[in-house]
Amino acid sequence: MMNQDMLAGLLSQARGEGADLVTLRAIVEEASELGAQRTLASIGLDDARASRDVSELRELLRAWRDAKASARNAALGWIVRGLCAVLLLGLAVRLGATGLLK
Repeated sequence: MMNQDMLAGLLSQARGEGADLVTLRAIVEEASELGAQRTLASIGLDDARASRDVSELRELLRAWRDAKASARNAALGWIVRGLCAVLLLGLAVRLGATGLLK
């Protein structure tokens, strides 16, 4: 509530005395701080565990990206191996080496 009180005081000062640049900057700064705190509170990151939670989320996201890259590389490897096998089979048929396959 202190930020809300500070913001209200700055707004009344700006209304009463006219708004100079310093007052306007202070209003913007306090409003930004209050907005950031409200946003963090609305998504549940306003407590002492928030930094640990964000670190865990980043680790989870990094692990997901690594797993996705590994799966993509494995799938690509299997596709290349399959294409090579089909190519070799085609060459064997073309060269008449089908007797070796039996």
